[in-house]
Amino acid sequence: MTVPLVSFLTPAYNAAAYLPDTVRSVLAQTHPRVEVIVVNDGSRDDTLAVARSFTDPRVKVIDQENRGQSAAENRAFREAQGEYVVHLDADDLISPNKVEVQVRRLAGAEPGCVSFHPWGRFVGHPRDTRAVPQPFWRDIAPVDLLTEMWERHSMVQGGCYLLPRALVEQAGPWDESLSLINDFDFFPRVLARARAVLFCPDAFLHYRSGLASALSATKSDRAWDSAFRATLAGTGTLLATGDTARSRKACSRVWEEFIFACYPAVPELRRRAREQVRALGGPHFYPQMGPKMRALARLVGWKLAKRIERLARRLTRAKKG
Repeated sequence: MTVPLVSFLTPAYNAAAYLPDTVRSVLAQTHPRVEVIVVNDGSRDDTLAVARSFTDPRVKVIDQENRGQSAAENRAFREAQGEYVVHLDADDLISPNKVEVQVRRLAGAEPGCVSFHPWGRFVGHPRDTRAVPQPFWRDIAPVDLLTEMWERHSMVQGGCYLLPRALVEQAGPWDESLSLINDFDFFPRVLARARAVLFCPDAFLHYRSGLASALSATKSDRAWDSAFRATLAGTGTLLATGDTARSRKACSRVWEEFIFACYPAVPELRRRAREQVRALGGPHFYPQMGPKMRALARLVGWKLAKRIERLARRLTRAKKG
């Protein structure tokens, strides 16, 4: 049997400090055939030079003007040669056996399946990674995975998936008009076309968190518009795949989290989000928040608590400035 080639697709923007470890974690795979496509998306630091410093022929570097992560993902996919692809962020790390165990699992399954594995967040050093096991970490139907993730305000980090190239081609490219939570549109489209999502407990991904420059930290009105459209697309995909009382409730929760996250900004988008909630039979829950925020919200309500939190952050930034 031919050993399949697995392509890692890695957009990189101002990632010079973290990219070397990420690329090395790919090159250290026990699976004998991997490649990593690094797309330097108009970085203003030394990302391009760092990427080009790798002499291993399995590393392919593409330089383009800044067009955003989605465009870089699409460019990497067009250049990739693998039968399988992994969308790996430029600052994350994977266990050496990732590809080996996932390819083996899919080889023993019917065609059209996707595999995934555990992950955890870390700030600073990977040894501090904290993984929180989830009930959906099991072999699962795509509609159930999406529903259970959104019920719990949880996720599977994108680099955990091993995706057959054919499924990605069927789902179509990343939407290049999206920035914030663009993956909320892309991955549901791929998963919706899978026969099943198979869990591989022995592999792992270390997800770097806490970076101020991260795309998820961008909260401009334009970014919130992207988040709204991505949420509309992702929830639409789930409902088109399996429109049940449970999936509608999960989608309602996603919209309620959107309203909470962006308050008090973008009032028109929040109004449209509330319309989605009502159409789905919500509201269903009280917004998810940390212990301190929850205690404050009990006293003054979550809206005022969010305004106080926002003011506190501004004061903190002003003092540091």
